[in-house]
Amino acid sequence: MAELTRKPLHWDIYEEHLNEAAFRWSQWEKALDAPDFTLEEVAELEEHVAAHVDGLVLGSGPVAEHLLVPALADEPERIVPAALALLQAEVPSGPAAVLAALPEATPPALAALQRALELVPSRCIPANLPALLKQEDAAPELLALVLETLGVHGLATAPLCMPFLTHPKPQVAAAALRATSRARVPLEPAILQRALDSAEPTLRNAAILAGLMAGHRGSWAACQSAAGSREPGDGLPLLLLGMSGDERDVKRLLELLSDETLRPHALWALGFSGRVAAADACLKQMWNEPVAALAGEAFSAITGLRIAEEYGAPREEEELPPLEEDLDADLTPKPEDSLPLPQPERVEAWWQRERQRLDVKQRYLAGQPFTPQALLDALVSAPMRRRHALALELALRSRGTIQVPTRTFVAHQLAALKAARATPASSFSRPFAEGLRG
Repeated sequence: MAELTRKPLHWDIYEEHLNEAAFRWSQWEKALDAPDFTLEEVAELEEHVAAHVDGLVLGSGPVAEHLLVPALADEPERIVPAALALLQAEVPSGPAAVLAALPEATPPALAALQRALELVPSRCIPANLPALLKQEDAAPELLALVLETLGVHGLATAPLCMPFLTHPKPQVAAAALRATSRARVPLEPAILQRALDSAEPTLRNAAILAGLMAGHRGSWAACQSAAGSREPGDGLPLLLLGMSGDERDVKRLLELLSDETLRPHALWALGFSGRVAAADACLKQMWNEPVAALAGEAFSAITGLRIAEEYGAPREEEELPPLEEDLDADLTPKPEDSLPLPQPERVEAWWQRERQRLDVKQRYLAGQPFTPQALLDALVSAPMRRRHALALELALRSRGTIQVPTRTFVAHQLAALKAARATPASSFSRPFAEGLRG
């Protein structure tokens, strides 16, 4: 019987798949934080990513060996699609190659590999991934990656995570806290308090979220204390104050608007407070050019007014600073750079007409009373940039029983939203700061 000959591979096609997948994934990743993209629009971008990754998977062994495995040491934009294809390969050598690349990866490569591990279906996670936690010389970044990945996929267990809750490296302990929180593993109060008392914001913030998810009153006290310290940070404590919807917490945020350093974080948080007083303050900040767009975004989130057409102003092209002026300037575009600029006079005129229909004692979301249904609807229709915080509030209100992963592929998000809609609204109807214990 004559031996069948294999058709030669068209390497240019697979190279094109990898290049296009890298480009499309980069677009998709940026869109997850964009103020001008919705979930439906992100789904369209995602189709292109999936098509090119599928093309790489169909290349099978030769493409994996000669193109994808070498790409694991390439630029992060190429590492992610290469790892996605390898993890979904039909042969064990694909996931094994990703697993083997982890211990030697540089920090940027490790971050890209972690992103791929977060995005693939849980069935594609290498079975030996938890074994990396037992390596004596494992780098803290690798330990954190494994813990984060297990947490994202619901594979974290108490025996795997508990030993790392008191790890000397804050990033590892924080990752262990996030993993146990997602898995709803009970935390010992002493361990939680130790993390809440940490001077490292990353660890403290992870402990605040883990504690609130479990309903511990001490975590809320730590959050309020962190917000009152006026220390620059990532703004999470301020955001949580806004989400609480409590008038006293909103008043604290309003006071922080006088601090130029904290003002952007305070405006972001006020947009989630839903309070009329917050909208009033945001309107005033629209005359403050450096934060005008942020103020307009927050105002819109409360009142429902779309900052566009007659209420929006065209953005002027910003000139790059002279090279000799600031060589270290970060010129990377930020999500807020795409926010529309408001026209304060026209917004103020609209607010004078509409303000009277809103109850100063009520919390609002896009101009409608804040309800469990409104929160779920916003997770479908709100700008991508705001959905992460909305999903966090949903998780906190439900004490972790409802978790919508807003940084994964859309099909996974929609499945989680469907499950959320099937959950009784009574399970997430109360503000998360109510009913805390201990």
